[in-house]
Amino acid sequence: LVATSAAIAWKVQDWRYGQQLEKQARLHTETLNQITLASTALQRAEQDKRLALEQRLAASDQTHYRALTNAQRDQDRLRDRLATADVRLSVLLDATDTANGFAVPDSTSAGGVVHGAARPRLDPTHAQRIIGITDAGDRGLIALAACQAYARGISTSK
Repeated sequence: LVATSAAIAWKVQDWRYGQQLEKQARLHTETLNQITLASTALQRAEQDKRLALEQRLAASDQTHYRALTNAQRDQDRLRDRLATADVRLSVLLDATDTANGFAVPDSTSAGGVVHGAARPRLDPTHAQRIIGITDAGDRGLIALAACQAYARGISTSK
């Protein structure tokens, strides 16, 4: 009788522990599934953020590339016009400055087509150098704007 009671008690205790272990395993599986779902959702959200940032940066790159191309085209056009003497660069002189010994008369001559203050014409080679310098400056400013836009895009996405 004692052996039978012990065996029955053993079976009941085994059954209870089995149920507890089964419940624990089920809860563990559910927890892992929830963690997996949360991780997948977080990963998807991060991928969406990255895709949106890449699209914004691509649009920004395209805008700045277009600005750089337009500036280059304008500089090339101006350089060509200077080479063909279609356009001449000139500098505005201060007619009141007599300290340098180059006093300029206040009025223009009747045969000239330039109206207003006196403007001596620059040598075409110097004009080409000036255009080259302004071209490099324009490119630098456009590159700076692109870098600033990139930094702004990166900093706002975090």
